[in-house]
Amino acid sequence: MKNLIQIAALFIFCTVFNAQQTQVSVMKYEELEKRIQQEKNKLLVVNFWSTTCGPCVKEMPHFMEVNHKNAGNPKFKMLLVSLDRLADQERVLKFIKSKNLTAEVVLLDDIKRMNTWIPKFEKDWDGNIPVTLFYKNGEKIHFNDGEMSKDDLENTVTKNL
Repeated sequence: MKNLIQIAALFIFCTVFNAQQTQVSVMKYEELEKRIQQEKNKLLVVNFWSTTCGPCVKEMPHFMEVNHKNAGNPKFKMLLVSLDRLADQERVLKFIKSKNLTAEVVLLDDIKRMNTWIPKFEKDWDGNIPVTLFYKNGEKIHFNDGEMSKDDLENTVTKNL
């Protein structure tokens, strides 16, 4: 019985605190767009980043703190969209583990069409990363071009939850 309780507690902990993923989903723009639209009744924070982007790596702890803080809120979801190459999928997975990323990470394997899908996300996005988009009920409500401070991230989330 004690083991059963420990297993149940571990399951609840992993569910509430978004345990690290063990694989990275690979998708094209259309799949990502569909995924964003499916997140109804939520504030969805979508961060575009790469393992080789210094400002992206620097801001990631802020994103993890905010994700952890809101882990139990059913109206909040964070999605980290890696723009690393498909050939670097294993590096992305190692990064997830080494940086203890608890938000869901997907790899957008659509670099050849980036001039098509970037303006669909945001007309003012010049293609540089990091970029963070905030959606509520599938509608974009805020665009942040560049690195986000912890305060800016927390304030944007709090204001829109």
